[in-house]
Amino acid sequence: MDHHHQQQHHYDGGENDYRQQEDDWDRDLLLDPAWEKQQRKTFTAWCNSHLRKAGTQIENIEEDFRDGLKLMLLLEVISGERLAKPERGKMRVHKISNVNKALNFIASKGVKLVSIGAEEIVDGNAKMTLGMIWTIILRFAIQDISVEETSAKEGLLLWCQRKTAPYKNVNIQNFHISWKDGLGFCALIHRHRPELIDYGKLRKDDPMTNLNTAFDVAEKYLDIPKMLDAEDIVGTARPDEKAIMTYVSSFYHAFSGAQKVSQGTPSNLLEWIRRTIPWLENRVPENTMQAMQQKLEDFRDYRRLHKPPKVQEKCQLEINFNTLQTKLRLSNRPAFMPSEGKMVSDISNAWGSLEGAEKGYEEWLLNEIRRLERLDHLAEKFRQKAAIHEEEMLQQKDYETASLSDIKALLKKHEAFESDLAAHQDRVEQIAAIAQELKSNISSYYDSPSVNARCQQICDQWDSLGVLTQKRSEALQRTEKLLETIDQLYLEFAKRAAPFNNWMEGAMEDLQDTFIVHTIEEIQGLSTAHEQFKATLPEADKERQAILGIHNEIAKIVQTYHVNMAGTNPYTTINPQEINAKWDKVRQLVPQRDQALIEEHARQQNNERLRRQFANQANVIGPWIQTKMEEIGRISIEMHGTLEDQLTHLRQYEKSIVNYKPKIDQLEGDHQLIQEALIFDNKHTNYTMEHIRVGWEQLLTTIARTINEIENQVLTRDAKGISQEQMNEFRASFNHFDRDHSGTLGTEEFKACLISLGFDIGNDAQGEAEFARIMSIVDPNRLGVITFQAFIDFMSRETADTDTADQVMASFKVLAGDKNYILADELRRELPADQAEYCIARMTPYTGPDAIPGALDYMSFSTALYGESDL
Repeated sequence: MDHHHQQQHHYDGGENDYRQQEDDWDRDLLLDPAWEKQQRKTFTAWCNSHLRKAGTQIENIEEDFRDGLKLMLLLEVISGERLAKPERGKMRVHKISNVNKALNFIASKGVKLVSIGAEEIVDGNAKMTLGMIWTIILRFAIQDISVEETSAKEGLLLWCQRKTAPYKNVNIQNFHISWKDGLGFCALIHRHRPELIDYGKLRKDDPMTNLNTAFDVAEKYLDIPKMLDAEDIVGTARPDEKAIMTYVSSFYHAFSGAQKVSQGTPSNLLEWIRRTIPWLENRVPENTMQAMQQKLEDFRDYRRLHKPPKVQEKCQLEINFNTLQTKLRLSNRPAFMPSEGKMVSDISNAWGSLEGAEKGYEEWLLNEIRRLERLDHLAEKFRQKAAIHEEEMLQQKDYETASLSDIKALLKKHEAFESDLAAHQDRVEQIAAIAQELKSNISSYYDSPSVNARCQQICDQWDSLGVLTQKRSEALQRTEKLLETIDQLYLEFAKRAAPFNNWMEGAMEDLQDTFIVHTIEEIQGLSTAHEQFKATLPEADKERQAILGIHNEIAKIVQTYHVNMAGTNPYTTINPQEINAKWDKVRQLVPQRDQALIEEHARQQNNERLRRQFANQANVIGPWIQTKMEEIGRISIEMHGTLEDQLTHLRQYEKSIVNYKPKIDQLEGDHQLIQEALIFDNKHTNYTMEHIRVGWEQLLTTIARTINEIENQVLTRDAKGISQEQMNEFRASFNHFDRDHSGTLGTEEFKACLISLGFDIGNDAQGEAEFARIMSIVDPNRLGVITFQAFIDFMSRETADTDTADQVMASFKVLAGDKNYILADELRRELPADQAEYCIARMTPYTGPDAIPGALDYMSFSTALYGESDL
């Protein structure tokens, strides 16, 4: 508790300053943007000047302290103390925890943190973050400044005034406008390091040059980072006080450190060394092991507890001395000389003596303890090793159940034991010497008589150990040879069993494999392969017996030499039972495969018989149908005899076709058998049942249609009174132009036929129109083909129309009397009105020499009438 009060009391003086500062801070919470920019820049540089010692830095002051990690690191660097372990999580709760650890540490240094909370820092509140950093700067860089009874801010101001007093154009009254012209910074540097600045050349009216000179020199030669830009100071009416104070405090620490003389004194350390050396030089031995071990314990306490702080003290003294000399040298001031007998070299020499005494003392202690230990340690250790461990071990029969690798390990162990035993030969001889030594040294050793008795016993045991060792060595070697033989046999078994096992598994798979064949050749191929496989079975059986022979050899060795086999064959999982089981399975599958192949062969022979049976008939029926088709076509075209003769002929054909139907039905029956046998191909014929069916149906259709056509021709002939000669003539014309013998005429074939018959259907418009009219009669459905029936109908009508035209012309002649013309009135009188107008429209005016008005040329009607049958 006292310590805590002291700490609070120690900082009481500072707390008033802090409260004052915090009041300022609250007023500044709405910072002037220019001041905020200056503080941000200065505080960032100040933090980085410390963080770089830990190999890191910050870029953005309110962002980079948010997780608390760099904040804790900064406090560790500037205080030289360790903080609590930080949280490494990324959650807000971890960040708040880290910032709180930092704030608690600041508070532990006697600082009251008013209105600065961890949440604001974690949220990146710029004002709060700058406020917190200012608090840290105040406590660690400014609070401990002390000059002539003043401290902190006032102390720093007084130091600046004292240092710049000789410079007439510098007047430091505050930490803002007094520094605007830059001469204050330059004066501080020139006062301590005159060689760095040519002060005489600086002008009060050139602040930019002055400030840049000071900041650049400080950065380059004094290791003070640039905390502000000249523009920041010149460009504001009143530079930020906190920024300037922070910057100036760095100059204070750079220069004043050289004037601080180290608090550590060499006197205390030298006194402790002089006190300790005699204790380490005392070499009087104790009589008992316990007393000597107490001495060793005291020495270890000295090494562990009393010496380390003194090592630290010596190290700190040397560091303080070196730092002091460096700073004095940098300030061009004379070196510091300690008083006589307290030089660094004096401390080093005294320390060297201490280390020498310490080393000698430790060696002496250990040697004494070893001497006492050796007397019963040797006897005790050897007694245990010989009687308990080794004799028991040598009588073990552990090799009887060991594997080969275990045996090899036991042999190695035994070899090691034998070499250990050889080394013990000397030790056994030494025991006699030790026993002798104990006799003459009885005062310092308490157990001499029992050691003598033990010595005799050990010598006796030594001989029996030798015998047991030899026996065990022979047993191990014999077992190793047997196990190596078995191991070789195991390996050979594995090497031959693996491929044989694969062969059997492959054979079983092949023998059970389902096969799909379509021909006798394919089934014969399978049968041949199966016979070849069966031929290899005797050789395979020999290999099986050889493999089993290896296994029997192993069993024989085990039985003969009583080897206790540990485990199974390490090289394979295949065993003789498995080999025999698979072999039996192969033997069982072979006859099953024989039977399956025989059955399939019979099936394929039957299929072949069905194919031939079908092919033999189809190869006759197909050509027969084709021949009949051609003959029917010829009957209808060639016009042998009358139409009645042709009909008689065709009906005979029809009868013979109907009588052929049973052959088609029989073929259908054979086709069904083929389908049921799942036969899909037949190399013996090109005809399929589908071909035959289509051909048969075409034949039936063609005969029926041809008979029908001839019957129609008979009807047409009789109705129109066409003679057989005319009919033959029409047929001859039709056939002549039926170039492709299709039994029909195409459009162009028909046109050529008409032209040959004297029809006027030239290539002019009138001819085209006439042909179109005729096509509408013969091909009303516009199929582009003209049948013989349509052709006969048209030609018989045309013949009839020609007769009608002659009769009409004769009637006109009667009406005209002896005139060469006819009058329109005469026509209207003699004919119905519509017919009269029809005729008048088709006659041209008469132009003969005897013409009168209204005369018509009735001869011109002949052309108009040709082909018209409506009259």
